[in-house]
Amino acid sequence: MGFGIGLGAEEYDRIYKDRDLVKRVLQYFSPYKTIMILVITFIFLQSIVNSLIPIISREAINRLEVTTGIVEQQLYVLFLIIITLILNSLGWVFNYIRQSYSAQVIGDVVLNLRRDVNSAVLNHDMSFFDRYPSGKVVSRINTDSRDFGQTANQLMMTSSSLLLVLIMFGVMFSINAFLTLVVLSLVPFIFLITLSFRKMARRLTLLGQRALAVVNAFVQESFSGIQIAKTFRQEDKLFNKFKDVNQQSYIVNRKRAYLFNFLFPALSTIQGIALALLIIMGGTATLSGDLKAGDFFLFLQSLQLFFFPLFTIASFWPSFQSGLAASERIFALIDTPPVVIQEKNIIPEKIDGEITFTNLGFSYIKGKDVLDQNNSIEDEVEGKSISTKVFDGFSLNIKPGESLAIVGHTGAGKSSLAKLLARFYEFQDGEILIDGVSIRDYDLKAYRKHIGIIHQVPFLWGDTLENNVKYGKPDTTREEVLWALEQAGGASWVEDLPQGLETNIRERGALLSMGQRQLVALARVLLENPSVLVLDEATASVDPFTETRIQEALEKTIKGRTSIIIAHRLWTVRHVDRIIVLDHGKIVEEGNHDELMQLGGHYANLYDTYFRHQSFEYIEKVKEFKNLN
Repeated sequence: MGFGIGLGAEEYDRIYKDRDLVKRVLQYFSPYKTIMILVITFIFLQSIVNSLIPIISREAINRLEVTTGIVEQQLYVLFLIIITLILNSLGWVFNYIRQSYSAQVIGDVVLNLRRDVNSAVLNHDMSFFDRYPSGKVVSRINTDSRDFGQTANQLMMTSSSLLLVLIMFGVMFSINAFLTLVVLSLVPFIFLITLSFRKMARRLTLLGQRALAVVNAFVQESFSGIQIAKTFRQEDKLFNKFKDVNQQSYIVNRKRAYLFNFLFPALSTIQGIALALLIIMGGTATLSGDLKAGDFFLFLQSLQLFFFPLFTIASFWPSFQSGLAASERIFALIDTPPVVIQEKNIIPEKIDGEITFTNLGFSYIKGKDVLDQNNSIEDEVEGKSISTKVFDGFSLNIKPGESLAIVGHTGAGKSSLAKLLARFYEFQDGEILIDGVSIRDYDLKAYRKHIGIIHQVPFLWGDTLENNVKYGKPDTTREEVLWALEQAGGASWVEDLPQGLETNIRERGALLSMGQRQLVALARVLLENPSVLVLDEATASVDPFTETRIQEALEKTIKGRTSIIIAHRLWTVRHVDRIIVLDHGKIVEEGNHDELMQLGGHYANLYDTYFRHQSFEYIEKVKEFKNLN
């Protein structure tokens, strides 16, 4: 893998001005104004306490120069020590309170930020997830929001440092204006160095975050396909690819570390120069009697207290770029508008199920005339600039309560119709009407309650069997769950599970067979009692015995409701009201099984190719055997 692969900006990325980013970030802090005032108050108090400690030390030293009684001096010094202890204790208390409130505010802001970006991602249609690896999206939600929180915390520290610098400047100026001006003459060099790092830090930070996102995406994809990798003995290949992307992340982040690690030694050099000048000039003044020893000590202490927060302020800008880069990536994700359109938000109480496709035009990926310069070659290879036309002027009417089978070769557009109907994708031309109303006019969530889809490969959560069945209706009773399972083909197998309905079926339903997973998926849909039922090759991955159970359940289920059956199985083809044959997004034939077989065209060819070998007689024998038992 060449260096830089996958580090280009995503198509939805955008560039924000620093001012706009800061303004938007502050909007997330605005609900916490009261707490922020408390934080600023304790920052002020902590800065006052920290600046008083060297002043007290100065008083103790100067007191020793006064020719008064030893006992009086000792008592005075003891008093100053006690005051110093009190101030240190107060400083600890103020810092603890400030840190606690700061952590609360930053935690709430990161929480809200993750909530907004997660909501934005969930509102995208399936084309978004087709084009962008989920691992990279997860990285923006988790890693970038964490980096943003760390930068927000540094902002608090910088505020404290700024206040401390102002106080120490006043103290130093009151002691010796000339020495203070000498120190101040070096301050511009500090900010000159740090500001020169600004753009480079922003660029390397962005690359570092993208490199980490590539690692996250690769790891997620690898573990999702671990069974296939083991089946084909590709563990070493996966590991070698991981080493490539991990090495790329290491190189990028190492460059970033070099940049930041060079900054502080450069700033320390300026501090060393200031300290040397101060010792030469201040020491000479002390020896000549022009400057008291206590004042000289205070100046040295003040120099440390002055430069450390000054370094924090100066280094804030390069570090702040990490937070800005993180917020830029997060806001780009939030600001990406969902493709699926909702025009009127009509909430349908009931749907009869008349479906009309009129001059439908649809492409999975809309082409781009010009690729963004930040996009890598990989982006082109992944197909970001490729447009695949699926439907062009497609029209079809499905009557309420009609059962319709869709058959055709792979890539004919069968599953695409189901996905468009469910609004997983947005079509570009034409209309899709439900009961004479455009599906774009319906409220999306309310509309999908009336559409039940059973996919070829069911997805189950790592939760109990009961919770998986009632996933769409959490308030469902246990009796209703058992009813749904019984309707889906029988619930007797549930008793064989260790804890019955309360059994945790593990990630993706790993504890269940493929047939049992499909039964659960069917029960989950039946529990919602949808007006329109879509079966996307729902029995293609199950054994014949389980298939007969599902088929018998479906035979009852599809009666009285509009059903669209994407079929690769014989039973579903022979038991529907109408069959349409698709070829490259066009209807080439339609009718019932007997009519289409008499035509001797596309359907007859498909039947001989896909269906005849499935042995309808065998399935009928299985049904007879089951009835006898």
